[in-house]
Amino acid sequence: MNGGISFAFWDNINEPKNGESYSDVFERHIALAQEVESLGFASYFVIEHQNRPTDIVTTPSVYLTAVARQTTKLRLGAMMWQLPFYHPIRLAQEVALLDQLSHGRVEFGTGLGVHEHEFLRWGVDYYKRAAISEEVMQVVKACWTEDEVTFEGEFFKFDEALPSPPTFQKPYPPIWVAGHSPASMEFAARNNYGIAKNGDTDDIVAERFDLYRHTWRECGHIGKIPGIFLQRLVHVAETDELAHAEARQYLATGTNRFEQGPINATRIGWGSHKRGMGSDGERADSKARGATIAKAATNYDFNIENGLAIVGSPSTVAARIRDGQSSMGYTTFCTTHDFGGMPAEMVKRSIELFGNEVIPSFERGEDS
Repeated sequence: MNGGISFAFWDNINEPKNGESYSDVFERHIALAQEVESLGFASYFVIEHQNRPTDIVTTPSVYLTAVARQTTKLRLGAMMWQLPFYHPIRLAQEVALLDQLSHGRVEFGTGLGVHEHEFLRWGVDYYKRAAISEEVMQVVKACWTEDEVTFEGEFFKFDEALPSPPTFQKPYPPIWVAGHSPASMEFAARNNYGIAKNGDTDDIVAERFDLYRHTWRECGHIGKIPGIFLQRLVHVAETDELAHAEARQYLATGTNRFEQGPINATRIGWGSHKRGMGSDGERADSKARGATIAKAATNYDFNIENGLAIVGSPSTVAARIRDGQSSMGYTTFCTTHDFGGMPAEMVKRSIELFGNEVIPSFERGEDS
């Protein structure tokens, strides 16, 4: 951790293009994980989606095992494993095996999933996903802390199950909740889990993180507060002017994934609601976040002014991260450099500048 902050890298791994094979794509991203490790990033994350043709890491534990065998110190995780889609003992054993093979480098990001169509296609009750997930977590933690698991719930029942292997980290890997709503902040705090967030403006993020910290303190937990994680789009170039000129071509270009793309061409589409969240899309916090995402899709300055994207020279980017750390209190800052179809060489240069100049400035304790 540098100056009270740890840097994470968010890797978007999408379908093959330009004649690549799937294996080519995976090999390229494994090599990228090796590069970000060498550049000083502390952790590396992917995301799980099901029934999304553009997202191809449908089994994070398998992919991250390959990454683990090609790296030595980079911490590894999915943000998130979609809990409602798992048999809990199988998930516990997969992650424990990954933790063993990586010698204790797993970060266990958990979440429910927000897109109704993913559940419809697998016959999983979208509106029971929170209750299912709560049982999954109970069983997973039992598998990591007990030699024998007997459990009877609404969705799962086990009689003297004998999970193996144990986790390398004791009592188990760090657990994160990927959440947006006030309820998810409170849930993470009550259970003494870390909280991870993206997609909202800086003022909303600050409000949510304050709620998380307040709830955590009220619970009277013993020890240090868990991690607080924020993911943002980041583009770095040699000067502010060049960085903005480059990023403006690929950020806020007006693309709406709920109106375009392969899912729209399917019979089920995004489900019963235009924003893909079923009736949950009408909740006040969901509607507010949807309005933010819609505005961010078309307004470059809105992204910059509200912290949804951080763009500039290394010194400018570092200063923005420090300001955010002060106002929002995150302990892990996670960068996404590949967005909007940005050319690979431009993305690569941004990552290198971040690793070679931004991260070291925190190690040196620079003020600006």
